[in-house]
Amino acid sequence: MSVLSALGISASGMTAQQLRLDIISQNIANVNTTRDENGDVYRRQTVVFAEKTSSDSFQSALASKTSDISEFSGSGVKVTSIVEDHVTEMTKVYDPSHPDADEDGYVTYPNVNTVTEMTNMIDATRSYEANVTAFNATKNMLLKGLEVGQ
Repeated sequence: MSVLSALGISASGMTAQQLRLDIISQNIANVNTTRDENGDVYRRQTVVFAEKTSSDSFQSALASKTSDISEFSGSGVKVTSIVEDHVTEMTKVYDPSHPDADEDGYVTYPNVNTVTEMTNMIDATRSYEANVTAFNATKNMLLKGLEVGQ
């Protein structure tokens, strides 16, 4: 793995975690949204990550197959999809005066738990910081390498 590809790997991690933070913020912002533009209750969203492989060209595919270190053939992380959470139940609150109450007087609120979202936000922030640290360490190694010839 070259030093420049390490910068790309760290950058892809920062980009992925930034999108994850955006989705978490969107979930928290919609914690009390009982109706979206289609009239449905907002559903919590999550981000799905996958390894970004560098086997787009023949040369990189050949290098990954002939290399002794095949476990380092990835080139970062990518977001494969943003999915809605259909597993967690929606919250029902008795409020017959609410305009979105059903015939029994219950209002259906999104399946967003603020504590879970804040925990995920801390996790995404720490992952972002780890990628920044790796990026800066790689950058410092590059700078020291340039100073060797002086």
